[in-house]
Amino acid sequence: MLSESARMSTAKEAGFRIDHPNSTPRAVKVVALDLASVAVVRELADGGWRNATFFASVSADWDPNRPRGAPIQASLVDLAGERRDLVEEIGAANLVVMIVGAGESAEAAALIADACSLKRVMITGLLLTGATSTEDDVARTLKTLRPYAPMLVVSGEDDYVAAMLTALRA
Repeated sequence: MLSESARMSTAKEAGFRIDHPNSTPRAVKVVALDLASVAVVRELADGGWRNATFFASVSADWDPNRPRGAPIQASLVDLAGERRDLVEEIGAANLVVMIVGAGESAEAAALIADACSLKRVMITGLLLTGATSTEDDVARTLKTLRPYAPMLVVSGEDDYVAAMLTALRA
């Protein structure tokens, strides 16, 4: 399956593509939204990034239908199992990358998006497809992720995030 970016790339449009890393390092928070993505996040964390922090999950007792703007009481759980305040962590970031596998729940994206909105932090969603992912799996996860990720990438390559973090000088 071709991504939207691949379908929209023409030789003429490629002339406008920037092939150099961004000159300003970004503070990036990378969050796994499902169990399958935790392995990807752990592998990424071994890359020796200076400006990226990696989280295995979101921990919260929350109602996804709570009133917009209600106080956010949640934590990001790092790879060592330590909890960190969600709003504080997001407030220290320039970008949050949420990773989820096709067919998995992206329900926590709503909570992360609320915190990002509160702190004015950009969000990118990365939906990873695998060899066994179906179109229905992708569509189901896209439906839950799309409202909360203004930048959304569907990729079959786990190393896409590493390339993105390199470009952002994380």
